[in-house]
Amino acid sequence: MKKGIDTSEEHALKLDEKDPLSNFRDDFYIPEDTVYLNGNSLGLLSKRAESSVLKVIDEWKELGITGWTEGETPWFFMAEILGEMISDMVGAKPEEVVSTGTTTVNIHALVSTLYRPHKGRDKILADELNFPSDKYALEGLLELKGFDTDEKLKMVPSSDGYLLDEDKIVEMMTEDVVLVHLPSVLYRSGQLLDMKYLTEEAHKRDIIIGFDCSHSAGVIPHELHGWDVDYAMWCGYKYLNGGPGSTAFLYLHERHFEKEPKLKGWFGYEKERQFELSLDFVHDKSAGGWQISSSSVLGSAPLLGSLEIIEEAGLENIRKKSRKINEYFIGLVSELLDDVEILSPERAEDRSSHVAIKHESADAISSLMREKGFITDYRPPNVIRLAFSPLYNTYREAWLTVMCIRDLIDK
Repeated sequence: MKKGIDTSEEHALKLDEKDPLSNFRDDFYIPEDTVYLNGNSLGLLSKRAESSVLKVIDEWKELGITGWTEGETPWFFMAEILGEMISDMVGAKPEEVVSTGTTTVNIHALVSTLYRPHKGRDKILADELNFPSDKYALEGLLELKGFDTDEKLKMVPSSDGYLLDEDKIVEMMTEDVVLVHLPSVLYRSGQLLDMKYLTEEAHKRDIIIGFDCSHSAGVIPHELHGWDVDYAMWCGYKYLNGGPGSTAFLYLHERHFEKEPKLKGWFGYEKERQFELSLDFVHDKSAGGWQISSSSVLGSAPLLGSLEIIEEAGLENIRKKSRKINEYFIGLVSELLDDVEILSPERAEDRSSHVAIKHESADAISSLMREKGFITDYRPPNVIRLAFSPLYNTYREAWLTVMCIRDLIDK
């Protein structure tokens, strides 16, 4: 559908002039001669993240092992400090969030504790569009209990392969389901699920529910505690800009703190008594109790700087620009690219911060765009994902992207 928007480059430049977040672009290292549209897979390095890493390296060099307690941000407490830094961004209490592990490891740590099957109620509900690693983890957890995954793992279907019907999800919250595991955002299409609604419906049925927030943390405000979400996890390297393989986060609602972690490790021990090195495990009564191993200090350090930028910019402002720049890009596509289909939801409130488009020659288009310096993300067989990260992408870059695609299609 035509949007009737101004498609001139001058209009894009005017939008950039009015952008209240435009100054933050200078905080990031933008690859030369590149329009970087892959922040939903790996966010760019910021100067503050770089400084945080170099600071820890210097501490390692100068302090050695005493950096665990004498670093500017003591390494021993870095996981909890990062959890507190991000807690407001996800709407959680500081003690409900900790930086630890990786997304998939955190799925194992949390679900192994909260999945408590009993007679007549032993199934997990997930969806067929979630990132494969989530499904692998759920299958592994079921297999460890000796269950048949085809029988115990129910998958919400998609009618088109791109979007989920939330009412269908609720419909499948039947009496045999004991736990629901969903993405906050569908990684292919960018659909943003209504976490509040789904949590309410799950709890009406006495079902535990959790979300993988990897494609929403740092770009969309959440209210995990206020929505009564049981658990969540997310990576640190997409919109949080923590670097490749950076430490992830987990959230656990405080009502579950007394439950015993099933994947136990010494960093989950009571913090004040951890170095007593007792053979009898007593977990910390916070999200920190679900840590397993020693913190990856160098993998966590970039987040000290990158979270500072997000806090300074304001998550509400980030979300506002995200919606606006995506709406602008979609408008340009609708006006100028007749052969391209928008797969992301039409309503802005139902979209995350990336847009998925469909074209029969998506593979070739994406490859040629990379040759021209436009770094996008191709998903077989015919989808291109484009993430306009609010902290460093511009409206002119959105305009240039559409012009590039149009030129390639015309040729």
